[in-house]
Amino acid sequence: MKTALPPALAGVAVALAVTATATVPASATPASRAPGTTATTAVATTAVATTAVATTGSAGLREVLFVGNNWDGTADVLEPSGSLARIGRINVIPDKDRRMLEIHLNPVKLAYFLGIRMSVGEGHDQFVDDMYSTPDGSAVVVSRPSFADVVSIDVATGKLNWRFPVSGYRSDHMAVSPDGTRVAVSASTSNTVHVLDIRTGREIGSFATGDKPHENVFADGGKRIWNSAIGEVNTALDDPFWDFTKGDRKITVVDAETYRTVKVIDMRQRLDAFGRADLSDAVRPVAFTPDESKLYFQVSFHNGFLEYDVAADRITREKTLPKNPATSEDRTTWVNDSRHHGISMSPAGDKICVAGTMDDYATVVDRATLREGPLITASKPYWATVSGDGKSCVVSESGSDSVTAIDFATGRKVASVPVGDHPQRVRLGRVAADWTGPSAARE
Repeated sequence: MKTALPPALAGVAVALAVTATATVPASATPASRAPGTTATTAVATTAVATTAVATTGSAGLREVLFVGNNWDGTADVLEPSGSLARIGRINVIPDKDRRMLEIHLNPVKLAYFLGIRMSVGEGHDQFVDDMYSTPDGSAVVVSRPSFADVVSIDVATGKLNWRFPVSGYRSDHMAVSPDGTRVAVSASTSNTVHVLDIRTGREIGSFATGDKPHENVFADGGKRIWNSAIGEVNTALDDPFWDFTKGDRKITVVDAETYRTVKVIDMRQRLDAFGRADLSDAVRPVAFTPDESKLYFQVSFHNGFLEYDVAADRITREKTLPKNPATSEDRTTWVNDSRHHGISMSPAGDKICVAGTMDDYATVVDRATLREGPLITASKPYWATVSGDGKSCVVSESGSDSVTAIDFATGRKVASVPVGDHPQRVRLGRVAADWTGPSAARE
């Protein structure tokens, strides 16, 4: 059975047939395949393996905050501290017509695309999940869930440098190595994490995870990668009785050179031993202390977080945060099984910032006492990170399309700025000091 193309794409097919070869530089050579890499992923980088390294000249680099506007398909670039004023905006789906054509020509891809829209996307397409800049500030690397890929976008021109289709049908959270040379991305429908050369998009390695890999973190100076698999979060089987249907949820720790598993941490066993058998073992966002001796993590359905002692391999403390009386207790109404989603640590390691997603607030918690500060009203806050100067927690308010800074010392809101539609991930990065936006966007 043929799949009909939307009218807007019907005329694109012929043009793509003519221009397809123009996207492959004559000098491009097939990417070498790392052990375990599929033929599909090896071919994915063939046309885009080499990225020209842009120079920033005497202007140097400036630190910025990248904000991924998931439903927009844009990334706002903000001042990293203070007012959070917007510097520019990047279109992260400049190839949208080509991608949509590919999807509509493949019934399986189309089914997954629509499935993402109606489930995790809450009726919207997911065009940007996570992003990191390259060390030289010339590009931003973006995972695009609905397009099941990772791309590098030249921040000066707004054009693609390379594209890497992940295995399966959806890309998710990423992490960048401490030296900025590698990026790890979760392929959530294939239970795989790909590790890519951030400059070329070539796959360096990959490793298997539990069901629906989510958060990735480089640890131990970049020698380890921690991945949290969250299981099925898009079904309506949210009653604790149906927990067994959620899949294999675990933390997989791998060697960041060989990508072999070093340790598997099943939080179900640790939660039971701690006396919280009632909590889900689906580990969501996490934050290490500066010395990485403690891991603070959120789990599905819980308004709070837990403390895990890495060396002792056990949960040591739990913090339950206030519920918003206006929040429905019907767990099926909570977005992707989250009640709270977003956690970050102050540079000194003394404060923890929490995004109370379904409870519509963010708050700063003292790590020593676990006492929370003021509950700062925020509309469906979805992520928490640290400002460039380290003084504030920065949360994305996906419900009000804004980004808000909360002072770690006082727990009070110090800035808030509008951004694009449904901001999620917020990451510190770098661009050229005189950058104000891609040249294509200014033409």
